[in-house]
Amino acid sequence: MIISASRRTDLPARYSVWLANRFSEGYVYARNPVSVHQVSRINLSPDFVDGIVFWTKNPEPLFDKLSVFNNYPYYFQITVNPYGLDVEPNIPSKNDVIIPAVHRLSEMIGPNRIIWRYDPILLNKKYTLEYHYEYFERMAKKLSGYVRRCTFSFIDLYKNTERNVQPLAITKLTTEDMLAIAKRFSQIASAFGLRLDTCAEAIDLHEYGIGHACCIDREIFEELTGFHIKAVKDPNQRPECGCIASIDIGMYNTCTNGCRYCYANSNAARAKRGCAEHDPKAPLLIGKVTDEDKLTDRKMVSFKQAQFDLLGG
Repeated sequence: MIISASRRTDLPARYSVWLANRFSEGYVYARNPVSVHQVSRINLSPDFVDGIVFWTKNPEPLFDKLSVFNNYPYYFQITVNPYGLDVEPNIPSKNDVIIPAVHRLSEMIGPNRIIWRYDPILLNKKYTLEYHYEYFERMAKKLSGYVRRCTFSFIDLYKNTERNVQPLAITKLTTEDMLAIAKRFSQIASAFGLRLDTCAEAIDLHEYGIGHACCIDREIFEELTGFHIKAVKDPNQRPECGCIASIDIGMYNTCTNGCRYCYANSNAARAKRGCAEHDPKAPLLIGKVTDEDKLTDRKMVSFKQAQFDLLGG
């Protein structure tokens, strides 16, 4: 099974001690986001965990803990956007902190294990098409050689997102906008040797050499492990999503990055309250298992099949 850490909150940046503790102890509890009194105990043994995907806007807090994950294949999805504090109020400086952190991580684990995410793309009077063209090129230049892939997406207005972005007065992205962005980004990515794809977008951009990403990617894990990975598409994701099945060990309403476009927080105050209940030594990210909860062992099955034949594939 693949562990997602996490689509629901920034575990490497905000909960790195807890994350390392859980893998050191070999298990974690995860609360069902829909049926909140259903809690799963998840075995994190390398015998069952085929790989880990770390999602973050700042990998640096996890650097001194990476040795915990030496027995696991893993890679990082790192979001590096061109937005200021009006959009991402609690993210450190991209130039001074985040991009140097990507450089250092790449030197530690290799560029093939880092995917740069430039997403979501939103437009308003400040963040115009020309603004995105300029800053995508600047970032591509700085990250070239340290990453090999970039995944981008256009903003989706979920209920939480629509409410939280109101102060930004964003404008609706048209098909023409999307095609213009795809064309220019493709030219920039090609100039810097970057593979470019989109995350869960219905629009077809193959004419610009842009495919559909699988953010939790069977092929990457096959490259990392040397095994065939027999996994199905994740049924819990949108139809446009190409990710294989995984178990997410994060929780909604716990991320204090404060990004206005985030779908995982109802609001900043609720996320702050959730964070205040965090115990880095506890098996649950937030809170404790109570008498009202039903704790069950999650069935863990390895996706690994026969090892690759180095001659025949």
